[in-house]
Order: sequence, then C-alpha cells, then structure tokens
Amino acid sequence: MNTTLIIIQIIISIILIFLIAIQGKGGGLGSAFGASSGAFHERRGVEKFVFQLTIGLAALFLITSVANLLV
Repeated sequence: MNTTLIIIQIIISIILIFLIAIQGKGGGLGSAFGASSGAFHERRGVEKFVFQLTIGLAALFLITSVANLLV
C-alpha cells in the first residue's frame, strides 16, 4: 500500500510540474496563440481547465501525502 501511494505521488508531482510550467506568469496559453495581454487577465477555455486541474491535482497530492503519513 505504501509503495502504491508513493508511485501515485510521483505521477501526480510530475503532472503538477508540467501544469505549473505551462501557466507561466504573463505568458498564459492565450498569449502563446497571439492574444494580447492586458493588465487584467481572465482565464477562459483551456487555460481555466488547466488552472482548475492544477488545483485538483494539488489537493489530491495533499490527500495522498496525508494518507502516506498515516499508513
């Protein structure tokens, strides 16, 4: 069980690193495709999905960390 949780954590951490890397400050997915960047930027479409996925995976990583601590 402990090995399974560690493998799950490694997979989640790799995905989190990738998701955070593509959300670079000021260089969101919209600007990669030619959209202008203003002072205020609202996440839409794929950018919003990636942001929410990042939050969900971070929460899942926290849960697996606590579960690994308790096992």
